[in-house]
Amino acid sequence: MEVVNENGNPVPTQESKRILAGILAIILGGFGVHKFVLGYTKEGLVLLGATLLSMLLMCLIIGAFLIYIPWIIGLVEGIIYLTKSDEEFIQTYQVNQRGWF
Repeated sequence: MEVVNENGNPVPTQESKRILAGILAIILGGFGVHKFVLGYTKEGLVLLGATLLSMLLMCLIIGAFLIYIPWIIGLVEGIIYLTKSDEEFIQTYQVNQRGWF
């Protein structure tokens, strides 16, 4: 889809990474892969670090509970990504750089 401005000139658009990011968020969300795909390095490292830390603490009861949090975040974000239109997704996550939810 070509976007034009008020003068009728084409406006450069970004390719939507919505489907790729949504599927990766659902499948590999705990590792933050979808964040890296969208260019959110800090957020991706937070999810990856949370997963690795909770795996290290797995021997404790709190570690067993914590391991689910990054995966739940990935699942929720994947669903949000896939339910948005391409235009909404590009505007929210690729233009405005909204890092979480």
